[in-house]
Order: sequence, then C-alpha cells, then structure tokens
Amino acid sequence: MYLKKIIKTFTLTAFLAMTAATASAQDLLARQAPIDKKMKAVDTLTLRNLINKEQMGSPSAQLYKEWSNKYAHRATELPDSFLINLKDFCMPTTSKVITSNFGRRWGRMHKGIDVKVYIGDTIRAAFDGKVRIVKYEARGYGNYVVIRHYNGLETIYGHMSKHLVKENQIVKAGDAIGLGGNTGRSTGSHLHFETRLCGVALNPALMFDFRNQDVTGDTYLFRKDTNSRESAQANELRGKNSDELASADENTSSKESAKASAGSSNDVRYHKVKKGETLSSIAKKRGTTVSKLCKLNHISKRMRIRPGQILRYS
Repeated sequence: MYLKKIIKTFTLTAFLAMTAATASAQDLLARQAPIDKKMKAVDTLTLRNLINKEQMGSPSAQLYKEWSNKYAHRATELPDSFLINLKDFCMPTTSKVITSNFGRRWGRMHKGIDVKVYIGDTIRAAFDGKVRIVKYEARGYGNYVVIRHYNGLETIYGHMSKHLVKENQIVKAGDAIGLGGNTGRSTGSHLHFETRLCGVALNPALMFDFRNQDVTGDTYLFRKDTNSRESAQANELRGKNSDELASADENTSSKESAKASAGSSNDVRYHKVKKGETLSSIAKKRGTTVSKLCKLNHISKRMRIRPGQILRYS
C-alpha cells in the first residue's frame, strides 16, 4: 500500500510539472505572437516605403499627376525640355522594316510608326514600367497595351492578336506583353508603336532605330521648340525605306508573290491568306506541312486563320 502511494504521488507531481511547462510555453508563444506580427508589419512597411520612394523619385512621377485605366492617352502640358533616359531598353520587335512613318498620312496625323510583324510574333516592353491600359478598340488600336515607364515615356502597342499582360502589372524591359496581329483599324499584320510624353505623341524614330535594332543614344533630350524639325530628320534617317517597303509592304500582295517566286530556296517566303483557305490547303499549295506552317508562324493547328493574314511558309 505504501509503495502504491509513493508511485501515485510521483505520477501526480510529474503530471503537474509537465502541465506547468506546457502552459509556460504557451504563454511565451502568446507573448511572442504580437511581436512577430509587429516585426512583419514593419518589414512590409519598410519594403513598401522603399518601392514608393524609388517610384516617386522617377521622372514619370514628376510628369504625371494621375493614374487611370480608362483612356489610352490624354495630353497635358509639355515641359520646354525633358531628358529621357534610354538605357536598359529592349526593342519592341526584332523586325527591322518600317512600313509607315510618324506624321501626316492620308489627310490625318499618324501618331506612331508601323513596323512589319506577323501574327504571333512576340511584342516586348521597351522599358521598365507599369501597365496602365489593356483593351480592345475596334475602330482604332485593336488589341492594345499602354505602359507608363519610369523614364517619363508612355508607349503604346497596337493591333496585336493577343494580350499577355494585365492592367497595373509591373513589367521589365523585354517582357512579352502581346503577340503581333491585325486587329482594329488595320489593313495587314503590323505593330503600331507610339511613344508619348505627357500624353503628347513624339516620333519613335527620335529614340528608336529599328533598322539597326538599337536606340539613338543613352538619352534623348526633348525640346519643344525643335521637336518638329528633329522629327522630320529622324524620318529621313531612320524611317520608312522604299527598298524595304517593296519587299515587305503589308498592303501589296503582288510584291510578296514576286519576291517568293524570284527568291532562292533559302529565301524567307510568305503567303497571303485568301477567303476559304485553310492551313491544310496552304501547306499543299506551297509544298510544305501544316506542322511547319504552325512552327514558323508560332500558331497552333486549331487557330482560325483569316483572309488577308500573312503566313510565313519557308
């Protein structure tokens, strides 16, 4: 009996000690939880402040007082001069052929440049920034994206076949933002590319040299009083070239056919889709396969092709 009493007493003591230790540990965790939460809040707040400080220090924060996802562009007062940083850029497309210059065209102002691309070609962000608009406009840009860059510029990419970004998304220079296309007010697949400062269109040729796949310098100094003259000079130096247009005019199918028939077996050749044609019928006509057509044009076998669409077949 005495031995049983000793064992019972020992067991009870051990149980109470374990309970006290558990309660103590729980109390410690309970006291630590608010501290951890506060530290996490401080870390998040510090990071947010650093990001805000960096963005507030960017030129775009000095130029634009409003952020809106409702309109493509809205002109505000331009500074007399403004230095635009062109470093850390990416060409929007690898195409070197400009088919239409910035300036007056068909009795109206063409506020960008048209660069020859094909449906499915990757279109990339020109600089770091934040996506402001992702929309479709039937009688204008078609599928288009507007990006506000930290260097003060806003760029617009029009007539794409597909969007690859969302509004308010942060992008880096070179990020894929869409695919080349022929949507909206367009007579053939191409990229309509605009550069705007305070909502006012500037000639992209002032800053981008598509023929050499490069920018015109580390910086570009915009000056209000000389902009028109410099824009005209930029068109002469880096704009549409008549020889290039003859080989890649988006509206002239006869020139494409002549190029295809006259070239060697190593030439890049294209086919303009006619009403009623399918990938299968085109492959048969051009002596190739549907798989090769899909691979060359970055499309799937299920993709619906449209009359007027340009497809590469060799």
